[in-house]
Amino acid sequence: MRVVDINEMKEIEKIAIEEYGFTESLIIENVGTRGADFIEESILNELDYVGEIVLLVGRGNNAADGLAISRNLVNRGYRVRAFILFPDDEQSSEEQQRQVHLAKSYGVRINEVKNINQVQSYFEETQDSYIVIDAVLGTGFKLPLSQYLFELFNCVNNSKSITVAIDIPSGITANIGAKSSVAIRADFTLAIGLPKTGHYIDEGARHSGQVLTLDVGFPQALLSGGDKALLTPEIIGGSFGPRNKFAHKNSFGHTLVVGGSPGLTGACIMASASALKVGSGLVTAATWKDSYYELTGRSLPEVMTGLIPSNAKDKESIISELDRYDAVVIGPGLGVNEVTRGIVIELLSQFAGPVVVDADAIKVLDLTRDAELLHTRKYPTIFTPHMGEFAKFTGTSVDEVLQRPIDYLKEVVDRTNSCFIMKGPCSFLGFPNGNVFINYYPNDGMATGGSGDVLAGILGGLLAQNPLDRTKSGMFMDKSRLYQAICLGIGAHTIAGKIAADKYGVRAMTATSIIEHLSDAFQELNEEDIY
Repeated sequence: MRVVDINEMKEIEKIAIEEYGFTESLIIENVGTRGADFIEESILNELDYVGEIVLLVGRGNNAADGLAISRNLVNRGYRVRAFILFPDDEQSSEEQQRQVHLAKSYGVRINEVKNINQVQSYFEETQDSYIVIDAVLGTGFKLPLSQYLFELFNCVNNSKSITVAIDIPSGITANIGAKSSVAIRADFTLAIGLPKTGHYIDEGARHSGQVLTLDVGFPQALLSGGDKALLTPEIIGGSFGPRNKFAHKNSFGHTLVVGGSPGLTGACIMASASALKVGSGLVTAATWKDSYYELTGRSLPEVMTGLIPSNAKDKESIISELDRYDAVVIGPGLGVNEVTRGIVIELLSQFAGPVVVDADAIKVLDLTRDAELLHTRKYPTIFTPHMGEFAKFTGTSVDEVLQRPIDYLKEVVDRTNSCFIMKGPCSFLGFPNGNVFINYYPNDGMATGGSGDVLAGILGGLLAQNPLDRTKSGMFMDKSRLYQAICLGIGAHTIAGKIAADKYGVRAMTATSIIEHLSDAFQELNEEDIY
């Protein structure tokens, strides 16, 4: 599903009105019907009892949307009380005034708020369970927040209620998900037409709850396209053609995993096991000489082993045999020093195939020093940094990246001609073709050592099964299947993590729990149709 910023959404609405004959009133009426449908079917029908639905009415079309929803709910037999927060506002729109009149006519209890104590007293004294509908600010909100709304939002957040935000939680900016002091913490956010970037960035991701999209009748021709989209099962799905049941192990690729310094061989082992579990025909794990026996003592028997050269004259190593491999993962537990940097640079320069650059391999690179090498590399490069690694690589701060992750992502993808997966509770995938995918599935069980190594191995194993025509230069190489394989890897990792969390709980699951449930993840993705 496409994700838009505010300017893109305004353009969609403008075209819908000017070329398709929509009106603001029609859009608001559609929001009213579809919003009431959701609240009734997904919330009210699931509760044993709800005393009253509380609507917080602010300004503009967001307020009008909330009033339209409340009117529809009253018409279905529910009790709704609306608090008009700015009753003397001379700037209220004609549509908002019309919706207030309609709401009164239908029986919505209207309370004009003269003092925040009125709302506070209601929440403190009301014993019934209730639902709060947030229709205060909407997507047009700009920082900072007034003291009046600061007190109101704290009051709402401290109440024991289910909160539904219309379009975006009040106090959150719709483009970058920022807040100045406090914002409504929603359990559900009903995005009108399309999700907004602010739902998934910074504080927006923490306050939006479950984001659902209201289809308010915009033509599909206006909702498709764009350069940003949610990563969905439909996108993840048809990534690979069917596997040949009569093929042999060499048909499904050979993945090389380079990593594992003394005491850190587990990272290399988990990446190697993950590559096997996603179907790579062969996997080799290579490590330094002084950690080789540690690696071989812990590794799976199916994984072959090799050595990383300790100096430029050492030819008895994996670097001298790169033609054997179809994909390389470098970095898990590799160590951070100048020798490591030399190995990473050499492999990127010499290997004629996709390289997944992870963990320590990212830490020894630098955007300023290495942009030219990366941009001119003929074969795909896939970086998998978390926010801290991304910030260090680009020479920015984590706070700066968190505020504008998509902008920074696009910039670094353009400068390096590489794929970037910016990992986090909400992950951002940037491809050189200009597309950005958002993988929004927060799972604190995956905030555990090794989960990133597992992802790197998954990507390497899938890419090895998807060999590129190495006779062609990067300019003429068809990378569509490469991008599909990356999306599949992210999806499989996410779903396996979800299954592991459901089985063990988020506290008890580990990175190896993700590996154990990769087969279940592929079943959820209809593996029989994918492979």
